[in-house]
Amino acid sequence: MERAPKHDGDHGAAGPASAEAATALELLVHGVGGTTPEEMLGDPRTVRITGDDTAAVYRRADDADVERHPADRHGRPVPEAYVWCNLTSGNAARALWLLLLPFMVANLAHWMRPTTTGRRQTVRLYGLIVRLVGLTLTVLLVAAACEVAMDLAAWQCAGTHACARRHAWLGFLSPAGSGAGWWSPPGRRVALAAVVPTVLNGLLWYLSHRTWCAYESQEPIPRPPEPDEEPHRPALGRPGFWYGRRLVARLRAAHTAAGFLTVAAALTASAVHADHRHGATTLHLIGLLLEAALMASAVLVVAVVCRRGRTENLLDRQLDRSVVRLLPAGALALVVAAMIYAGWSRPGRPSQGRLPGAATFGALTLAQGLLVLALAVVAHILYRAHPDSRTALRGQAGPAVALLACALGGVMSGGVAQRVADWLDGTGHSLAGPPVLLTWQASTIPLLLFVLLGVAARLARRTWLLRRAEAAEVERDHPGEPTDPARTARIAGTRAMATLTDRAPLVVGVTSAMTLLLGAAALVGAVVTDDTPTGAAHTAQPVVRGVAETVQTLGSWLIGVGFLVFVTWGRRAYKDASARRTIGILWDVGTFWPRAAHPFAPPCYAERSVPDLTWRMATWTRESGGRIVLSGHSQGSVLAAAAAWQLTPSVRRRVGLLTYGSPLERLYGRWFPAYFGPAALSSLHREVDCWRNLHRLTDPIGGPIRLPGDCGPQVDRAPLRDPLAYGRTPRHPLPAPILGHGDYQADPAFAEERARLLARLRPGLPGPRPAGTPPGSGDEGSGGAAQGSSGRSSG
Repeated sequence: MERAPKHDGDHGAAGPASAEAATALELLVHGVGGTTPEEMLGDPRTVRITGDDTAAVYRRADDADVERHPADRHGRPVPEAYVWCNLTSGNAARALWLLLLPFMVANLAHWMRPTTTGRRQTVRLYGLIVRLVGLTLTVLLVAAACEVAMDLAAWQCAGTHACARRHAWLGFLSPAGSGAGWWSPPGRRVALAAVVPTVLNGLLWYLSHRTWCAYESQEPIPRPPEPDEEPHRPALGRPGFWYGRRLVARLRAAHTAAGFLTVAAALTASAVHADHRHGATTLHLIGLLLEAALMASAVLVVAVVCRRGRTENLLDRQLDRSVVRLLPAGALALVVAAMIYAGWSRPGRPSQGRLPGAATFGALTLAQGLLVLALAVVAHILYRAHPDSRTALRGQAGPAVALLACALGGVMSGGVAQRVADWLDGTGHSLAGPPVLLTWQASTIPLLLFVLLGVAARLARRTWLLRRAEAAEVERDHPGEPTDPARTARIAGTRAMATLTDRAPLVVGVTSAMTLLLGAAALVGAVVTDDTPTGAAHTAQPVVRGVAETVQTLGSWLIGVGFLVFVTWGRRAYKDASARRTIGILWDVGTFWPRAAHPFAPPCYAERSVPDLTWRMATWTRESGGRIVLSGHSQGSVLAAAAAWQLTPSVRRRVGLLTYGSPLERLYGRWFPAYFGPAALSSLHREVDCWRNLHRLTDPIGGPIRLPGDCGPQVDRAPLRDPLAYGRTPRHPLPAPILGHGDYQADPAFAEERARLLARLRPGLPGPRPAGTPPGSGDEGSGGAAQGSSGRSSG
């Protein structure tokens, strides 16, 4: 791969081309998983026109200087490939993003609110509740780290001679193993162990700050501010939608401070408890003052999270520097003070049982449950104001996903605590172990899986029945050809399996409902009995006792297997580029949205790619006066639509949109209706020059756009035939493959629709803008407006 030679200006010193010689641009955007520019352009010799090693635009080497000689193209378009796969599947450090999965899921819940108009305060309340859910997840993660390092390792294991003897690395903390060394008192052991969660919290801050500098700091094209409330304006078209720098900085400061305060609270609670029991008046007073400072700081953190949401109607370049700098620094100072206070000499202080503060996990579980219920009420109010039958879970997708984020955080926290406790304790029972709530939560996993097996059986039966119905449809689609039962079964089975995507709301709804019920039962069981399920049922009937022992054993085993799979996957992703790319595919879908609810979520790649595409299209129309076919596959079609929304109306009228294998309506429209609902997609269809969409019945991801009325056929072509040939033909002497979601370019319909779009770009090309006019400002010429208004046909 080569790099294009340097030119004066953006694309050469020849200046704008004349209307007669103007060249059309075909801008290709790949989907999930990524590809190479050579594959996208069909040429082994490509050059990078603009961009860097993370994301860039490429051309064929023969087209590098086409601006200097536009007449040589003879009306043929210039193909360019925008390659963005390194935004999600880059270096080995991306494997650490697996730890951020609950944060990413919680962030998705923010964008799943139902469509509504005129309920500004209710929408803000929805976003506020999701941000508070995200804050509890940060506290939960740091609390789990405190449980492992401070309670299980430093307090329980190092304080038990048998456990410390099995783990020599803890010998210097053990009173017996170190001969009552300086670090052996319980307070000092715990204070030293507090370094682990403190460093973890600092690592989260570092990752968020590093990605914040790389992603959120990429400015879109400057545009004038818009009114705060413009009901008919699609949200993705607002000037500041893809520039969340200020909010992420504030949330990062608040979450970092919350993590530090969690560590300080764990240190202080145990020491205050000991001082209260042993009558250490002075130390007890210091501890109470420290707890008061922690409480005041926690209120300040919650206030920072509640005070400000996203600013989308303008490019908000301000930073709340006092909050960003002082809040984490103040919280870290409290951690240091708590370490000194907890490590102060307290002769005769025992370390038995669990470290005080185990009730934190119960309080967090209760708070998360109440927040999710409040979110469900708000989502229901929003949905009733503007109901849409296509919206997933009748507007309850956001609360359901938020609950799943809390469940993921609980499973990951409980899994780590359970496995570390088993490893430290070995085969004995010398340690008290983690809080009983974590054991109760693990015990609910077998029951949840049992219910999900029932759902899977129902879906399997439905798929089998649909496969039988599709077999008849396949034969009708290929009349006059010799039937092949095996071939028909494969095609029908692929079609039936592709429909499982549309059943995702059922799976999510059942999973979230059962998670809520089982989580509430686990919380009640832990609080009422203060014992594990097996211990609580030791006096019950044999059947009840057997069930309790079975679910607790299975839960511990399942959470252990899940933990090992998680660690193995992360280790493989760190060393293996192909495995890392697989993880990158998951983030392609999950991190399209800006970090509006959780700053520690993986970064939003669209905050780089959407401005990239917007700048490219705006500068092209300014310099050449030509038009653009924006061609997007799969997730690339979502990026293409988002970039088209960001263009000014005059530039948008010069764009022809070609999408294929697109999840715009099938996934995004159903799960994110406020941003990709029918009104938003209809406005995009009205404002671009033309839009055509290709899909297959065998595609599990892409689908029709489903615009209402006559707009539907204008956008959606009839489902493409897949496979291209049922049997052997002169054109396909070997069996044609079932393409599913890939290789749409192999279908003749793709070339036909592409040619029709390109043909619309040639006649009546508008004149170029005068040199020096900034991209995206004003109208780009009356010719564009005329063509846009007269070109509203079915394509």
